[in-house]
Amino acid sequence: MQDRIYVCHTFYHVYVACLKEFHILHNTDNSSSKAALVLSKMSNKFGTMVDRAKKCPLFEEVFEYDEKEDTFFPELKELKTDTGSLFKNMINRIKFCKRFGQLQEEYVPVDFTKYKDIYVFCDSDPIGYYLNYKKIKYHALEDGLNCIKYYDTARFDNNGHFAIKAFMASMGLIFIQNGYGRYCIDMEVNNISILDYPCPKYIEQSREELTDELTRTDKDIMLELFIENMEELKDQLSKGEGKQRVLILSEPLCDLQTRQRIFSDIIKDYIDENSIVMIKQHPRDVLDYKKAFPNVILLSGSFPMEMLNFIKGLEFDRLVSVYTQVDSIKFVKEKIYLGDDFMDIYEDPKIHRQNEQIK
Repeated sequence: MQDRIYVCHTFYHVYVACLKEFHILHNTDNSSSKAALVLSKMSNKFGTMVDRAKKCPLFEEVFEYDEKEDTFFPELKELKTDTGSLFKNMINRIKFCKRFGQLQEEYVPVDFTKYKDIYVFCDSDPIGYYLNYKKIKYHALEDGLNCIKYYDTARFDNNGHFAIKAFMASMGLIFIQNGYGRYCIDMEVNNISILDYPCPKYIEQSREELTDELTRTDKDIMLELFIENMEELKDQLSKGEGKQRVLILSEPLCDLQTRQRIFSDIIKDYIDENSIVMIKQHPRDVLDYKKAFPNVILLSGSFPMEMLNFIKGLEFDRLVSVYTQVDSIKFVKEKIYLGDDFMDIYEDPKIHRQNEQIK
């Protein structure tokens, strides 16, 4: 039996997987122990990072996973249709969870039973249903830094009669993500104290503590894994030295037209006209920023922003983010987090104020 395997859906997930692997290497005697990495293609294009991951000393095996959403299977549509009856809806949900797991099996690229520890980021995705169907135990990890504080998907997706639904999930009859599934051993989060709702399976592992353990060699290994062209990136980052330098974090917000308006307003309202502006593109943001903002320096979306912490001498005067958590960013003097009040201007607050709607 092999040691560990990580199922990742985003670059940030791979980043945290690396932090955990370095922690294991620095704190155990078994330096020969290596992990496997599964990269889901469902919501993120990992591109050339797949080949670099295969060369990375942290991972012994790398698998690509053609994970399929429920909408890929037409037969599941009826099971998700509201029947108007709470009882019938619950019966359909039991059938849906089982059938979705069965249908996913064809696309799963690895035998998870061969691994002692399985770590799954965002088990709300189909992989969670598959592991629940197969009765395979695993460790869950939060999708993004402190994301449950701002959007508790388990409770929001199961709003109303949550206690009953959580009990059914604990029995394996239905599946609920983020620590409520029967076969989820525990749910790792960055900071339990900031979460509004308790879950008995929450465990805490500070991302900052893991990052502080990294050596210079560790950081260089991660930069080599995530950055396709370091010289090009360094050239971009060197622009405007000696001037006010501002970094904006893009996000796949609203429709494209509204999204362009959002970032146009950010540039207008939060940035001095003489500043050098860079936009770090989100991996799932398809807005053409080069066309929309020709005077802005566009940084690739193919690496997590935390990689910029590892580049020596990098410094920005200001960073602006709508929803991306900025606690982990170390290379800026001033951080501006806009949040819900800002987004209320651009869309119905019900769309982004999910936790306020939990009953």
